[in-house]
Amino acid sequence: MVKSEFDDCFQNGNYDALRPYHVDNAIILAAGMCSRFKPLSDTKPKAFLKVKGEILIERMIRQLIEAEIPEIYIVVGHQKEAFSYLAEKYGVYLIENTEYAVRNNLSSIYAARKVLKNSYICCSDLYCMENIFDSYVYESYYAGTFSSAKTDKLCVTTGFNGKISRIRKGGSNCWYMTGPAYWDNQFSARFCELMQKEYDDPGSKDLSWEAFYSNHLDELSLTLRKYPEGIVREFNSLDELCLFDTSYIPYRDSLKAT
Repeated sequence: MVKSEFDDCFQNGNYDALRPYHVDNAIILAAGMCSRFKPLSDTKPKAFLKVKGEILIERMIRQLIEAEIPEIYIVVGHQKEAFSYLAEKYGVYLIENTEYAVRNNLSSIYAARKVLKNSYICCSDLYCMENIFDSYVYESYYAGTFSSAKTDKLCVTTGFNGKISRIRKGGSNCWYMTGPAYWDNQFSARFCELMQKEYDDPGSKDLSWEAFYSNHLDELSLTLRKYPEGIVREFNSLDELCLFDTSYIPYRDSLKAT
């Protein structure tokens, strides 16, 4: 099915034809220790930071439920007990990553490999100003935002049909990867096949899933889904959080004073 046919089916409510494009689940990666947010992350996982009056991970779960995503999985590790109440409150499922302390977040994808289908992949500190999740998605993608200023994010070059063809660390006047990714069944199957072949290689231990994907751009295809600046946010430092939620400024300044 080409994109125009997908759009026509969706607009006309022909959901039977769209069944192969129906989102099966969302995977929230929440196992890490978030060392860049110490000492805040010493007492609670970064996912439980309250931003603009809402707990980050609860806000995202509510958006996923609103988008009618049928299953939500949270991959936990550091302070895993803190997430238990979410299963009862929202009906989500918890998957334990027992390797979170010694490996990067590729290990969380590995822990969730048996449930990867048509799946959203989200970090636990994601904050979307509006609900950008859909119940039907045409193709695999990574969300991105444009930066005219210099950034240290993962910047991308796109080629034919918006496919990501190159990833580099840092840049300016460029699109960078931020926010959720979406993997369709084909992408999930191929990613897992490659991951299982290389998972025990010494070099894979420190890889994020994005770095692993970057190593296989010729075999794993994601488009860049572009969003205006400010729609999708990830907080990689306390300073970034303070720019968005000024209630954290006194706390940050008190740390600098000590």
